Amino acid sequence: MTPHRKKTGTRLTGRIVFPGNPSYHAARMEFNRRFSKFPKVIVFCRRTQDVINAVKWAREQGVRLRVRSGRHSYEGFSAVNGGIIIDVSAMNKVKVDRKNRVAIVQAGNPLARVYKKLWNKRVTLPAGTAPDVGVAGLTLGGGIGLLSRKYGLTCDNLKQVKMVVASGRYGAKTIVANRRKHSDLLWASRGGGGGNFGVAIAYTFRVRPISTVSIYRVTWKWGDLEKVLPVWQRWAPSVTNRLTSTIEVAAKKVGTIESTGQLLGGAEELRRLIRPLLRAGTPVKVLVKTVPFIKATQFFAETDLNLEPKFKISGAYGFQPLPREGVRMIRDFLSKAPNRHSTVWSQSLGGAGSAVSRVSPTATAYPHRKAETIYELSARWRNNGEQRRNIQWVKRFRRALSPFVKGDYVNFPDLLIKNWPKAYYGVNFGRLKQVKRKYDPHNVFRFAQSIPVGKQSRHSYSQPDRRKDCRQPRFGG
Repeated sequence: MTPHRKKTGTRLTGRIVFPGNPSYHAARMEFNRRFSKFPKVIVFCRRTQDVINAVKWAREQGVRLRVRSGRHSYEGFSAVNGGIIIDVSAMNKVKVDRKNRVAIVQAGNPLARVYKKLWNKRVTLPAGTAPDVGVAGLTLGGGIGLLSRKYGLTCDNLKQVKMVVASGRYGAKTIVANRRKHSDLLWASRGGGGGNFGVAIAYTFRVRPISTVSIYRVTWKWGDLEKVLPVWQRWAPSVTNRLTSTIEVAAKKVGTIESTGQLLGGAEELRRLIRPLLRAGTPVKVLVKTVPFIKATQFFAETDLNLEPKFKISGAYGFQPLPREGVRMIRDFLSKAPNRHSTVWSQSLGGAGSAVSRVSPTATAYPHRKAETIYELSARWRNNGEQRRNIQWVKRFRRALSPFVKGDYVNFPDLLIKNWPKAYYGVNFGRLKQVKRKYDPHNVFRFAQSIPVGKQSRHSYSQPDRRKDCRQPRFGG
């Protein structure tokens, strides 16, 4: 493809998609179809120089930029109206050094590809479950999954990051952050959120040998909610850290509760460990089996293909089990859910020697180390007319639970959270601002909830893109 030359000295390289191109519509779409933004140009970068050129071009042109890999930003932060999207999804090489137990993973890889490439060498990385989530944003925000309690967060296994950062007035350059150089940027990249400091293009991870694991799924009818959820909340953080588990309560219209989990161990041991769950309520389905680890990743990646394409999600952390009143709130909200695609999901994180909670809240940018569980409140819909009531339901639900939970996971961003710096980053926000000032003093990498430069009030830098989503950009000379 012929590079696009503008009146400045830098030209765009890579696969370049403009409005009017047959692939523009597919190229601009986000995973969350609630957002429909119209960038001026999308650059699919194939190599580091493409990223450098795109950042330089954006600065010279004076247009806003966004960084994108898996497109899973829940609030559409990786899309922009009238600006440039720097997409790294074509940069998807994985190189494994099994002897030294490290892997170099380019930032464009989705998790399914990462797991497959690592499995070929019989190693793995503690990461998430959704197969099409990008490893880039997952890592930068922390990275929770079904190996977390044993091996920590994805970011805890990050040894080095290669990143393109802004340089000088209009420039861009590549730097490598590890414990020896730019260690403050490595610290910030371990939980400080995606898109804040530059464009991550490659990670070096510590990886772990893996062969088989045991998995379970237990299903109950909805009426068992007040019997099952309190038991799971006490059990999940107290069981061996080789077992990480989840629980999801569906809307009453669906009428199910489901718990799943993964054990680094055999099926017989897993059946024994889940006995407290099996004694809660009346399980209607129980599955326990030992499988190759790659099959387990596929088991947890199974999704309802009929999921509605638009959604609103918010998150929070539980530092202790919900009291009876909190469980009743979950029952009441899911009894009056806006549709059948509304759920509350929770995963175990801490307790019982968990690798997550053994790390100091300030050792990485991810501060929520002492949380026992994480919650995700979600509502999904198809038609625009349903949007307001779904969003309001999530907002009211989060507010109702707020006396019993704290904070939010930066990978579950929520534009309705006013004091989001405290919710996402807690005690680490001050240091993150220092890192931002050092590596992005001109605030090139900014979006509605990006870490600010300087000491502005949080409202002065948190305004979202106000353009109408359906408006086509205008082009100047």
